[in-house]
Amino acid sequence: MRNAQLTSCSTKMPPRQEAVGPGGSELKFVGNSPQEVAKQVRVLTLNDGEHQDSTLYRLQKGNEIYPRSWWLHLRLGPSLFGRKVRVFCNLPSKVEEPFERTQYRALSWQHDSSTSSTDDSSTYIEIFMSRPGSFHYYFTYSDSDTYEPQGSGFFSVDPVLRVGNNELLPLDCIQCQTVLSKCLGPFSSWEAKLRVGQESGYNMIHFTPVQELGDSNSAYSLRNQLKLNPIFSEGNHTIEYADIEKFTDKMRREWKVASVCDIVLNHTANETDWLQDHPECSYNLINSPHLRPAYLLDALLNILTQEISEGKWEFSGIPSEVTEEAHLSAIRSALLGFFLPQVKIPELYMLDVNHIVSDFQDLARRRVPPVGSVPTPSPQELKIIPDPLYRRLKATVDMELALRIYNVYRSDSFDEETRLRRCSEDLRAHLDKLNSAIFNEVQGHLQAAVDNSIAGMRYFRVQSDGPKLKDVSIKNPLVPRYFTDYGSPKNIADYEELAYSPKGCFVMAHNGWVMNDDPLRNFASSDSNVYLRRELIAWGDSVKLRYGDKPDDCPFLWRQMQDYVELTAQVFDGIRLDNCHSTPIPVAEYLLDAARKVRPDLYVVAELFTNSDQKDNIFVNRLGISSLIREAMSAWDSHELGRLVYRYGGEPVGAFFQSSLRPLTPSVAHALFLDLTHDNPSPVDKRSVFDLLPSAALVSMACCASGSSRGYDELVPHHIHVVDEGRQYSEWFEAGGTINLKTGIVAAKRALNQLHYELGNTHFNQVFVDQIDSNIVAVTRHCPDTHQSVVLVAYTAFSHPASDWRPHYIKPLRVEGTVDEIIFEASLQHVSSRPGVPSFEKPKSFEKNSSYINGLLGYEVKIREHLKVSDSDFLEQEETGDSNITQLKFTNFCPGSVVVVRVSIQNNVVPSLKKLHSLVNAFTQPTPEVIPSVVGLGNVVTHLTLANLNRALYRCDAEERDEGKGFGAYDIPGFGPLVYCGLQGFLSLLADIRVKNDLGHPFCNNLRQGNWMIDYIVQRLQIDSGTKDLGGWLEEQLGLVKQIPRYLVPSYFDAVVTGCYQMLLQQAWNLMSPFVKNGSSFVRSLALGSVQCGGFVQSARLPQLSPALPPPLPPKQLNAQGEEEQACLTLSAGLPHFSTGYMRSWGRDTFIALRGLFILTGRFQEARFHILGYAACLRHGLIPNLLDGGLNSRFNCRDAVWWWLNCIQSYVEEVPGGASILQDPVSRIFPTDDSPPLPAGKMDQPLYEVMQEALTVHFQGLCFRERNAGRSIDAHMTDKGFNVQIGVHPETGFVFGGNSYNCGTWMDKMGSSEKAGTRGRPATPRDGSAVELVGLSMRTLLWLSAMHEKGAYPYSSVSRKNKDGSVFSWTYRQWGEKIAANFEKCFYVNSTPTAGEERSDLIHQRGIYKDTYHASQAWCDFQLRCNFPVAMVAAPELFNPAHAWTALKKLESTLLGPLGMKTLDPADWNYRGDYDNSNDSNDAHVAHGFNYHQGPEWLWPVGYFLRARLHFARAVGGEAEIQRVSANTRALLARHFTALQSSPWRGLPELTNSEGKFCPGSCTTQAWSMGCLLEVLHDLSRLEEYPPATLELVDN
Repeated sequence: MRNAQLTSCSTKMPPRQEAVGPGGSELKFVGNSPQEVAKQVRVLTLNDGEHQDSTLYRLQKGNEIYPRSWWLHLRLGPSLFGRKVRVFCNLPSKVEEPFERTQYRALSWQHDSSTSSTDDSSTYIEIFMSRPGSFHYYFTYSDSDTYEPQGSGFFSVDPVLRVGNNELLPLDCIQCQTVLSKCLGPFSSWEAKLRVGQESGYNMIHFTPVQELGDSNSAYSLRNQLKLNPIFSEGNHTIEYADIEKFTDKMRREWKVASVCDIVLNHTANETDWLQDHPECSYNLINSPHLRPAYLLDALLNILTQEISEGKWEFSGIPSEVTEEAHLSAIRSALLGFFLPQVKIPELYMLDVNHIVSDFQDLARRRVPPVGSVPTPSPQELKIIPDPLYRRLKATVDMELALRIYNVYRSDSFDEETRLRRCSEDLRAHLDKLNSAIFNEVQGHLQAAVDNSIAGMRYFRVQSDGPKLKDVSIKNPLVPRYFTDYGSPKNIADYEELAYSPKGCFVMAHNGWVMNDDPLRNFASSDSNVYLRRELIAWGDSVKLRYGDKPDDCPFLWRQMQDYVELTAQVFDGIRLDNCHSTPIPVAEYLLDAARKVRPDLYVVAELFTNSDQKDNIFVNRLGISSLIREAMSAWDSHELGRLVYRYGGEPVGAFFQSSLRPLTPSVAHALFLDLTHDNPSPVDKRSVFDLLPSAALVSMACCASGSSRGYDELVPHHIHVVDEGRQYSEWFEAGGTINLKTGIVAAKRALNQLHYELGNTHFNQVFVDQIDSNIVAVTRHCPDTHQSVVLVAYTAFSHPASDWRPHYIKPLRVEGTVDEIIFEASLQHVSSRPGVPSFEKPKSFEKNSSYINGLLGYEVKIREHLKVSDSDFLEQEETGDSNITQLKFTNFCPGSVVVVRVSIQNNVVPSLKKLHSLVNAFTQPTPEVIPSVVGLGNVVTHLTLANLNRALYRCDAEERDEGKGFGAYDIPGFGPLVYCGLQGFLSLLADIRVKNDLGHPFCNNLRQGNWMIDYIVQRLQIDSGTKDLGGWLEEQLGLVKQIPRYLVPSYFDAVVTGCYQMLLQQAWNLMSPFVKNGSSFVRSLALGSVQCGGFVQSARLPQLSPALPPPLPPKQLNAQGEEEQACLTLSAGLPHFSTGYMRSWGRDTFIALRGLFILTGRFQEARFHILGYAACLRHGLIPNLLDGGLNSRFNCRDAVWWWLNCIQSYVEEVPGGASILQDPVSRIFPTDDSPPLPAGKMDQPLYEVMQEALTVHFQGLCFRERNAGRSIDAHMTDKGFNVQIGVHPETGFVFGGNSYNCGTWMDKMGSSEKAGTRGRPATPRDGSAVELVGLSMRTLLWLSAMHEKGAYPYSSVSRKNKDGSVFSWTYRQWGEKIAANFEKCFYVNSTPTAGEERSDLIHQRGIYKDTYHASQAWCDFQLRCNFPVAMVAAPELFNPAHAWTALKKLESTLLGPLGMKTLDPADWNYRGDYDNSNDSNDAHVAHGFNYHQGPEWLWPVGYFLRARLHFARAVGGEAEIQRVSANTRALLARHFTALQSSPWRGLPELTNSEGKFCPGSCTTQAWSMGCLLEVLHDLSRLEEYPPATLELVDN
């Protein structure tokens, strides 16, 4: 069998790959519910220098409820290709191993199971998500001198909560109610009080701290962290932690309610006993002397409070009741004019100038001054050094520095005393300046302190929205105290004496919070002025704790808090980190690690006020926070509340199906979204009582955890204050309490909680928020599994409804589908309301119950559940004229109302969706039930050829239009035409749209609005016999998509088309060589270039091959007349510019690309047909530059024939049985140079004869003029340019040719600008002997010589007939030896000048190889260009390895760009790096793109440069160098991998502008760019298989 295809078509399902394919995330989609898929894999790409500590990546842990496993794959990003990357992670390898935050293990790399390649794009690390928590990774380079992390990040694994009989409580199903533990009263009454939450539908209770409280009775000021609040105990029975643990266990098992409790780590109550024994646990005036100035200011303000309360300032305009702005002005004056000047706080920061000058003089007298003039500025500026103890005037300076600067010789002093005096005066002046500066700085702080103090007084005493305090007293001071006191200081002197005495350790700083401060900064540290500037909102009942950085810094405190946190974790399911943003991160890390050892699946919730997602994520990552508390009360209107509902979770409705193996994308921190937090005022105060129900309803529709605070549901109209509240909660009515389902909105909240749980538990994870009007918001939750939707509409009341409110028009609710039921409708009404006439009375005077916390009376919730639309009070169904649309009109829908509707798809759509859903599953999880539909596609796909796949996947607009069947690229309104007509055009867009769920993209809009895109895809495939069956399959499946609701069309269209696309790609690879089929994603992506660029185009055919050609025969197809005709595909030089007609097929481009795209990919017959087709056109010893079907070919290039011969050699050597091609008949179109074109079969020759003719003509030499020379074949060339010359130089053996009027190599730009004077002038003639052609010819000669010796080629030599009739012959070996003997001396430019070197005046780069030899313009020889690596790869024997290596390094440093090689040395005066063919200037260097090859960076030469380095690396540096170069090669190729993956064409461009900039005039996918780089990867793969043999090099 001749050259049989190495791979056979498979009828099996395509294997699930463990690699990210060329389409990126467009492969291997699955259903939206991860629970459906056994193995979930998320891929995180590592990149050089990328530290993602503030990026949140969330993952899940497998569980028994939904048996599945979660894995993280770490893959190398392109920036790491070629590096020896070592990755470390602190996630233990086994579940039973303890987690130690600082213990990292090295992770092992493995390779994709689908590839035999060790290419960096196929390498990954797999980490099993075995436990919850947050885990850190980092990576280093083993080939680097530094051990510092070169990249890092975190991944967070959610905990798994269970209640009842081991039932899963998903985080999105949490409904949490906060209770103030101190309001629960005796422990015996807890069950009755907490049953209110359980009966209201909450499944989690958040307890504020249960520990003993300080004297303030604040719920967060703890006196003893290890002792329970004594109010829980009754009689002689003391309640212990074990009692609470038993109760929370009962809640968990019997009520199915989990529990969370606060931990307070930042502060402790002032009365905490252990502070007296361990004052080092606080920030006090001994361990933090920098606080002494702030303490004196605090003392001063306290004295002012005392004196005002005693009436001492009444005659100065400050009465004992401060209530007016005038009083505040008087206080400001007193502080600035009387109190602050007395304390002289700036002195604590200042210098004693006299003392320092005196010390300076004493030291200066004993030292000889350096020779110099007057003092000059020093590189080191003399600065104040603060006194560590902050004593008055005890700051100092660096005296040695002062002496160096000021103790100098002075020309203006004639005796030593005068010199010393003047030096001292200069020093004194500088010290005075320093003192003045520090004085002004501290005064600025004090001014800010006064301003902040006055602002606080204004809020508490004057503003209408403040508490309106009146009397000034120790209980109600002017400002809160910042420090505790010790003893009984009477005046400022006593306070100052205490501050500097040993007893100062008992003067401790209070904790608090700082508005808009950096949460990562410790506001009590020595570099902070928060306390001095009075920026702290202080909690006067609590002392700020001082941990230090590690347990050894304060052992007692760390041990005390560890015991406290471990006890909490033992009793409760979760922990709430109070004031998390002010908690030192190392402390929280240490204590939470301890808590997780007690309870591994610890739920950690926290409040953060950072105003930054990035900073939030730092806390979430470092601490492993499960949920962040988010507040609905932060919304200022209904629109903002709707935005928050959408932001905090879920996908958009109609979201795309995602892959079970997909990129790990950054997340927003999981939210616990509360309608009211326990530290916020009641919405009855801030909004309206009628907003409680609708806002709570909107919160419950968020796809995240939700919650509330006790009192909200009971309509408590005031803040249940964490400090001031002393009453207890009421109990559930069945336990003797007052709370029942008729209380407040309890019944509605229970319905909402039940709904929230149902939606979360049954995967209603898609969300849509619609602002119906300024007060009405509709939220849709959609289930992608069943395609049911639940729509809640809420009429909010952010301000109290007008008393004369009347119904108004509300836009109807339109849903696609049928309304199954109204789940419930509810409204909060005043008792005075009548049917159809709501009353919106404001709450009247409210009287607090003295014993228990009570809510408003006079309001009741009306709720009706599970109704038909016809029974609804709020909705009426209207006719729409569309059977798929249901329209609901609002009636009697008023503020405070909520209605919830369940919607299902129409019955007639269900069969289509079931089939589509099965198809989605079949693509990803083949089972006997669902596989037939994909097998049907499999049977279709396995009959597709690569030519068919070109049509199905690719074809640009021009190729499609060339067919003449009315199709072009699909044009999306609002976006534009796609790059391909085939599926890749759609998938390139979808790959970006899908990962972002960008359903608003014009692509998705087009799909929702009509079926045009579907019809286009189907019809263009069905008009061709090769893809007709594929079109039929898609018609059937996409026909189902047409029938489903329009909002689902994009996702199912994507699912069908992507699944089909995946199988088409797999078929393409199956039809290719093992190198591709088993290759990395990089190899496979490049190999698809052969499918992109190889297709049958009517206007660009191969010449007819010989009728006598032995099998395999070229493909046939029927023409319009029903006749069979040859249908060989042709290789486009590049798309879209070289796609059809005479511009499609170029000789040199074809054969530069052919080995990579056809031979290495196993497309041997396509390679064979191209070799034979071009051979048929041989004329003048050349093959065509432009093929144009063979009859109209142009023979104006000198290089194509050598690339053709090069490919024949590759075919013979690399294709099984490839030598037989030499015997294949070639039907010559032009048997002689002057013969008319002949039909196929008229004149056949074996290929070897055609080859021999080409070589003979060159050896003989030939000058000819192109046929039809003139404007008809070239509009710009001058007359002399049509004269073509080729030959072989008898002295050197070098092939040569051309002249200064034409350009016969690949650098073929012909000038065309009349304005710039370049028309008809070639930019790069490269006549003479071009270096790459000498190398290519050498390779051919050595090969033919060897083939002749083996008897595989009949000729051993070429002959030339001289003018005298004599014949001169060279054997191929002799010819090669002639080249070898001359190459180095003719082409190498020595690194150093040598005697007798040719034209040294033209040399401007040394250590390189010339671009040409004996060009007509001599200076052109010496230009540094990117061509000599071609010769190095073709004929390494010609090169001295040391010279070659020097030249390659020069090339790398001078010409190598991000993607391509500069085509000219930037130092050359002709260099112009940016190509623009439309340039119409008069600049001759660039007009009409004259600089096409004078600097712009071309990609295909990179392949030869990299291959040349791989050839010579071992010769110059041994194994170590080949390893280094291999790694560096992979690193360089990383940029191409990125470009390939990100291009919508999924190809590599022809060229870029300077430094890799996009070039608009370039082809966006170019055959030789991909083919040459594929050759590099092939060379690398061979190096992996076995080390290459050492080259036998000729030392010239």
